[in-house]
Amino acid sequence: MMKLFKTQEIGSLKKPSWLLDYLKGKYSEEQKKEALDDAAFLNVKILENIGLDYVYDGEVRRAEMYEHPVRNMDGFEFAGRVRSWDNKYYKKARVVGEVKYKTNYHLDEFLYVKSIAERVPKVPVTGAYTIMDWSYNEYYVERIELAMELAGIVRRVLAELADKGASVLQVDEPAATTHPSEMDMFTDVFNEQVKGVNAKISTHICYSGDYYSSLMPHVAELNASHFALEFANSDKNELGVDDDSRPGYRALKTFKESGKEIGLGVLDVHTDFIEPPELVRDRILYAVKVLGDYSKIYVNPDCGLRTRQRKIAFEKLKSMVEGVKLAERIIR
Repeated sequence: MMKLFKTQEIGSLKKPSWLLDYLKGKYSEEQKKEALDDAAFLNVKILENIGLDYVYDGEVRRAEMYEHPVRNMDGFEFAGRVRSWDNKYYKKARVVGEVKYKTNYHLDEFLYVKSIAERVPKVPVTGAYTIMDWSYNEYYVERIELAMELAGIVRRVLAELADKGASVLQVDEPAATTHPSEMDMFTDVFNEQVKGVNAKISTHICYSGDYYSSLMPHVAELNASHFALEFANSDKNELGVDDDSRPGYRALKTFKESGKEIGLGVLDVHTDFIEPPELVRDRILYAVKVLGDYSKIYVNPDCGLRTRQRKIAFEKLKSMVEGVKLAERIIR
C-alpha cells in the first residue's frame, strides 16, 4: 500500500563515540577513511531500518555544517570558537580575501551513500546566506557581495552533485530569518545558488521566533519546491487536533496558499522527550486539516538530532514513523 506521508532525515546525528576515539588515534588516513565509511554505512542502514524514505549518513564526515564548507573554500581564516545554541559551538572564520571554489566538499560522501542506500539519499548543503552571515566579513564592502560570491560556489557544488545523480538537494539556511530586513536579499542569494541546478530543491529554515512571518511573504519567490520547517519546539505535548492544542503549528495557516511541499517538523530536537506516536499523529492530522492536502506533507524532525544521544535520536525517529502510520490509518 502506497504511503501517504514520506518521512525524511533533516540534518546531522551525533557521531558514535568509537568513531571520535578512532579519529583521534594514531591511524593512517586510509584507516580513518574506512572508519568513516563504517560509520556512514551504519547510520544509513539504521535510518532505513527505522523506515525513513529519504536518508543520509547523518553528516558523519563533517566537522560541523559551517566549518566543513568553509574549510574547503579559499578566502577564509578561522578566528576561534563561538556558541551557536544549547552548549554547542562552532569555529567561526574571517573572510580575509576573495572567496573561491576549491573542491566539491560533499561529492565523495554523496557517492558513498548513493552506492549503499536502498532509499533515496537527500544531500544537505549549507547555503550561501548562512555561510555569509556566520562569518566575520573583513574583505567585501557589502554583505551582499560576499553572499553572491558564496552563492556561485554553492551553485557549483549543487550542480555537480545533481550531475552525479543527487535527485534531492536540501539547502540549509538556518540564518535566513534572523535578519527580517534582509529577506529580499536572502531571496536573491538563495535563487542565485540554485539557478540551473537539475534536482529537486528543498530548503531547511530554522524557527524564527515570529512563526515565520518574515519568511512567508517570500515563499512563492524562492526557487525551492519543498520547505522543511521547525514547529514542534514551540508546540504543546498534549494530544489534540484543534488550534489550542497545536500552537506551534499556527504558521501553517499562512503557508496554505503557497502550493509548495512542506517538511513538517514533528520532533523537538532540543529535548530528550520521546514524542509518543499519538502526538506525532495529531500534529500530522492538524497539518492536514489546515493545509487540506496531505500529498504535499512530508514528515521529519524539526532539525538535526546531533544534540541528542544516538539512542534517544533513533527512538524519536522510530516514534515518528509509528505516528505516521497512525495518521495514515485514520485518513484512509
